[in-house]
Amino acid sequence: MHITIIGGGIGGLALANRLEREGISYTVYERHATFQPLGAGIGIGSNAMLALTRMGVSDDVLQKGMPLHTQKFYDRNRRLLNTIDFTRLKKQYGEETVTIERADLHEALYQNVPSERIQFGRALVSIEERDDRVFATFDDGETVASDVLIAADGIHSVVRRHYVPQSTPRYAGYTCWRGISPNDGRVEHGVSSEAWSKEGRFGWAPLYDGTVYWFACINTKADDPFYKQLTPRELSYHFRHFGDDVASLIEETDDAYFLHHDLYDIRPLETYTFGRVALIGDAAHATTPNMGQGAGQAIEDADVLGEALADYSSWEDAFRHYEQTRRPIANKVVSLSRQIGWAAQWEHPFLTTFRDTVFPFVPKSLLFWRLTFLFR
Repeated sequence: MHITIIGGGIGGLALANRLEREGISYTVYERHATFQPLGAGIGIGSNAMLALTRMGVSDDVLQKGMPLHTQKFYDRNRRLLNTIDFTRLKKQYGEETVTIERADLHEALYQNVPSERIQFGRALVSIEERDDRVFATFDDGETVASDVLIAADGIHSVVRRHYVPQSTPRYAGYTCWRGISPNDGRVEHGVSSEAWSKEGRFGWAPLYDGTVYWFACINTKADDPFYKQLTPRELSYHFRHFGDDVASLIEETDDAYFLHHDLYDIRPLETYTFGRVALIGDAAHATTPNMGQGAGQAIEDADVLGEALADYSSWEDAFRHYEQTRRPIANKVVSLSRQIGWAAQWEHPFLTTFRDTVFPFVPKSLLFWRLTFLFR
C-alpha cells in the first residue's frame, strides 16, 4: 500500500510520523516551496501527548514545552473565578499538558520524516478515483496515483471542497491577536490564565525559554479594516483594564511575533471518509481555539488512522475504524469550543454579570469531567 498525504502541517506530518513507525509507504505533498514552521504559542493536551508518545515524538516536544499544572479564569478586575487542575489529567492518563511554540512542535514532527518522503512546492489542483486507485493532480501538471489519499490541507481544504462543496469556513464572531513576548517574571511557570470582560478576552501562558504566549480576542465583524491595522501599542491600550502586566505583554511583542487573524471553524461533517479518501485535522474538523485542541485533534487523527492502516487487513476497515473512533470526539470539540467562545465573548452587562457570578460556583470536578471525553 502507498499513501498520498496532502499537506505538510501538523496533521500531515503527525501522520507521516505514525506511518514511518508502522513501516507503511507514503509521500507528503506540501504546497509551500520550503518547510515553514510558523505561528505563536499552542497548547497540547494530555490526550494529544499520549498520541505523540505512541509516535515517539513526545520527548522532543517536552524538551521545548512548558508543563502546565493549572488553568485559571479571571473576571474584568482579575478576580479569580475558577480553576482547572491539569495534574489530575496527568495522574489519570500519565501525560502532561504543555504549552509550546507552534514552530517547535512542527519542527519536532518534521525532523523525524525522511527528506525523500516530502515534496515541497506541490499544490493540489484536483483528485479523481478510478481503477481502484486515487489520482492527485498538482499545479505543475503532474498526476500521481496511490492506494488511498489523506487530506491534511487545512480549513480551506481543496479535498473537502471537492466532496462537500457547501462546507465552507464560518466566522466565529471575533477577531484574535497572538504573540510571544518576554516573561520577566510576570507569568507564573506552570499556570495558564484567561481574563474575560465585555471589552474582550485575554489569555496568557508561559513558554519554556523565558517567554510568554498570549492571545487577545475582540468581537467585531469579519475582515474589519480598523482592527487589521492595530499596532501592539494600540492593542495594549484596549486591554489595559486587565492590568499593567497584560498591557506590557502586548506592547513588548516583537513585530515578527505579532499575529492577527479572524477566527473561523467549519460546521461538523457527517463523514470524514469518501471512498479511498479521508480527511484529518482542520480539513475534517477545523475548530476555534477555545479548548486548546486544534492541533491536538489533528495529532489524534493521525495516530488513530495510522494505527488502523497498520492493524486492519483493508483500507476500508481502517477508514471505518477511524471514522467511528474520531468523528464523534472531534465534532464534539468543534461544537463545545464554539459554545465556550460564545460565552467567553459576551458583551452585554447582564450576561457578563451572570457569567461572573455563576462560574465560581461550578464545581472543579465538573470542569475536569468535561475534558474526559477527549480520552479514548
